[in-house]
Amino acid sequence: MAVALSKTQRSGLLFAFLGIFAFSLSLPFTKLALKSFDPLFTAFARPVIAAFIAIPLMMIVKVPKLPRNLWRPTAFTAAGAVFGWPILIALALQRTTSAHVSVIAAVMPLVTAIIAVIKHKKHPGLSFWIASSLGTALLVTFSITRGGGTNADLKTDLLIIGAVIASSYCYVEGASLTSFMPGWQVISWVVVISLPIAIPAAVIVYVRTSAEYSFHGDALFGLLAIGLSSMYLGFFAWYRGLRDFGVAHGSQVQQLQAIMTLGWSALLLGETVTLTMALSAIGIVACVLWALSNVNR
Repeated sequence: MAVALSKTQRSGLLFAFLGIFAFSLSLPFTKLALKSFDPLFTAFARPVIAAFIAIPLMMIVKVPKLPRNLWRPTAFTAAGAVFGWPILIALALQRTTSAHVSVIAAVMPLVTAIIAVIKHKKHPGLSFWIASSLGTALLVTFSITRGGGTNADLKTDLLIIGAVIASSYCYVEGASLTSFMPGWQVISWVVVISLPIAIPAAVIVYVRTSAEYSFHGDALFGLLAIGLSSMYLGFFAWYRGLRDFGVAHGSQVQQLQAIMTLGWSALLLGETVTLTMALSAIGIVACVLWALSNVNR
């Protein structure tokens, strides 16, 4: 039976979709950036670029200082969002296509749900674990076959899985922080507290690696896009969506990310999306949807 959504829930659904739309472009844009920049530089530069929006906005709104008790969860969120996912995924994209990455990353909503269950001590039903097992089995099977012709290997797949875990963890921690402040302030603080590490690291990596790359305009565009969209504005919308629509419901919108990323990879990068990749993505998404539909609300 269909349930009518409140105005707040409809707004939350829209913001969650906008966040996922921004995230779906992250892999293709990162692949573009890697044409001219080292993968570690793209990872460290993301929060620096995002800070050009975050800091002025925080000053205009006069955001209060981050409470002492929120420093730790904010730092953990930054570890996953600013360093874990960007570094691991950029290293993986040096070795394979964004389409291949997107299929494995399709399991991210399920991993997010599992981490949320552990963190909040919820007890999902048996069907949840059946769906989780089927999704994991499909993921392992796909990792072994490696998408039929992509230049991936076990190390690449492990990098992607590590990135997925880091990103899922930052989603759960960041969503928890929205109980204390708006979602845009959460990601703003995440960006700001990462700068003491990100700025010197970006400078050092750029100085050491810039001579190895030639400049491409689309690479610069890709770098700016992942900094402004995927690192900041995407989370701006995503955390707002999770707050208004609810984490359990909002996270289901994330199922669309894999499908959108596959489309962007073909459209922007001219990559071939094989039948194996498409069927695997559909299968994993189906298992994730089944699992999330059984999470206790």
